[in-house]
Amino acid sequence: MQHAPVLETDRLILQGHQLSDLDAMVALWTDPNVVRFIGGRPSSREETWARLLRYAGSWSLLGFGFWTFRDRATGAYLGEGGLLQGQRALDPDFGATPEVGWALTPGAQGKGIAGEALGAILGWADAQPMAKTVCMIEPDNAPSIRLANRLGFEEYAQTTYHGARANLYARSRPA
Repeated sequence: MQHAPVLETDRLILQGHQLSDLDAMVALWTDPNVVRFIGGRPSSREETWARLLRYAGSWSLLGFGFWTFRDRATGAYLGEGGLLQGQRALDPDFGATPEVGWALTPGAQGKGIAGEALGAILGWADAQPMAKTVCMIEPDNAPSIRLANRLGFEEYAQTTYHGARANLYARSRPA
């Protein structure tokens, strides 16, 4: 069984999810400001529990998944992100291409945390046999679009997902 490797940056420690992360995850996924552009509605504790199990199972079954983002100095939970295979009903679909996703607590937003964490995650992904990654962002989520562009993602399609507009982005592993 494969587990998430620990990744470190100047300010962060990225590690696999633990059962003890559930309460922090519930706080994240029930915050209307966090989910505004990620599905648009808060998740229940039950849905968040299923998300936690999906994160753990992804590593075991696919060899990639999500990490928690923790403050290196305090250990505080700041959010999560990583790679997933959501089997989303999209047109065009992502197929088996790993999708990058992220979500930050309100207190961690706007401080470069997502860029720092995703830089480490994409560095890890680039060392794996992943030639390409994709992401999906609602068109009104300007901060995430700017971040995706900085990370090398380019828009290639516009679609809808669960009734909401979504832009699809792709990034090829650097040569």
